[in-house]
Amino acid sequence: MDKNSQLIVVDARILPDVFTKVLEVKKLIAQKDEKSFASACKRVDISRSAYYKYKDYVFPYEELFNRRIVNMYLLLNDSPGVLSSVLVFLHDLHANILTVNQSIPVDGAAAVNISLRLTSDSGNADELSKLNSITDLDGVLEVKLLSAE
Repeated sequence: MDKNSQLIVVDARILPDVFTKVLEVKKLIAQKDEKSFASACKRVDISRSAYYKYKDYVFPYEELFNRRIVNMYLLLNDSPGVLSSVLVFLHDLHANILTVNQSIPVDGAAAVNISLRLTSDSGNADELSKLNSITDLDGVLEVKLLSAE
């Protein structure tokens, strides 16, 4: 978004159908229910030109505002099941894991960077503090929250 953009929240019931149809097309493509934008547009009954006109400007409220992306660095002991226990811990927080990058272990420890999305189910202030309790897991040597949007 550029500096001149202005976001507003409007009940979809008062908008022209084209906006909700654009969202439907985006969802069909993202979930692989349709293989092409043309077939997705045909399925929801909008023109491709209408889709392309609005696709970069229409987002569901939840997608744009009810999520937080957290990037974290962990130093893990090079033992079986340590990374798995971290992932289970994040699953229990209802976090959606976006990326996991692990380096090759050196001197018995491996650096891991994890990006995750805390959704409206998990995104309250208490959840960020719960992330710090990952250090209580066996084999977790260090945790740093790099960023949280």
